[in-house]
Amino acid sequence: MLQNLFIPARSLASVAYHSTSVRQAYHSTSVRQAASQAYHSTSVRTVGQAAGQLCIVQLLTSRTLQTTGHSHSTLARHLASLATTQAGSRSFLTSPPAPGHNTSAMSVEAAKALAGAAAVNNHVNAATKVVGVGSGSTIVYAVQRLAERVKEEGLEVRCVPTSFQARQLILQHGLVLGDLEIEGKIDVTIDGCDEADRDLTLIKGGGGCQTQEKIVAEYSDTFIVIADYRKDSVKLGQAWKYIPIEVVPMAYRPVMARLGDQLGGRAELRMAKAKAGPVVTDNGNLIVDWYWDQGREMNWKEVNTIIQCMAGVVETGLFVGMADKAYFGMQDGSVMDRCKGGQ
Repeated sequence: MLQNLFIPARSLASVAYHSTSVRQAYHSTSVRQAASQAYHSTSVRTVGQAAGQLCIVQLLTSRTLQTTGHSHSTLARHLASLATTQAGSRSFLTSPPAPGHNTSAMSVEAAKALAGAAAVNNHVNAATKVVGVGSGSTIVYAVQRLAERVKEEGLEVRCVPTSFQARQLILQHGLVLGDLEIEGKIDVTIDGCDEADRDLTLIKGGGGCQTQEKIVAEYSDTFIVIADYRKDSVKLGQAWKYIPIEVVPMAYRPVMARLGDQLGGRAELRMAKAKAGPVVTDNGNLIVDWYWDQGREMNWKEVNTIIQCMAGVVETGLFVGMADKAYFGMQDGSVMDRCKGGQ
């Protein structure tokens, strides 16, 4: 498996290191050194960085990502072509992938990086003082881009985290940590989602962080969503099948029963994979995943209110009418944006 991953990672790193257009665009010795290190290294960690971060994020942060809906630059399109694994796409493997080797993760990571960079480039400027930092895998790329711009442009921003993970990302990237008790309100929050429909109704909470995510988003002037193409749906349920609900531990059984009685479907207590027992949130609560009846038409605003009114429920993973704009990184290297109301 290491050999299978190492070949495309070295190829991508080589392109990053030797590309004249990259050097001209960034004039960055550190980028070339990092690319060189990734090219010559055989470690699993460096391979992962080369494939998932170095050759995607570092090289897709050009200011040309200011408008969306198209491939924004030759460089972006070129790197997307390296990451895309559709039939007939260009491959830089020096030998055929081994049976069972999945190269599609590369295109997904590229899409996440595109969305994260576009959001930071378009919604953070010199006037931005407080940024809410979401949770999940896509936000990693947005934080990396934010840290680059803080260093390059001298931006003075404080970052309010939505989880333990977000707090660690902020600190690891040398950004200034803030909180709502001090800041009071937030200029812009950037966060991912598990699914977004055409009206930007969101499902969040796959990582169990929806309560703090919703608090930070609610007290932000602007709430921006970033995701890859898999999360974009016409209606909820096409990509994600359940609503995560944070529940006070003593109430999880009656809440599960009431969900079935009032809304149908089935509810399950989320169990941990790396520990015995259930998942415990950053707030010390449990997560109930409600699988709604897919054949039933849902008014998500009403459903959200019904669930929130159940005693013992802390917060739902339904974000209705909250997102102002979403950026979706697409398979072809473009970024599609959508505003509230489906525009």
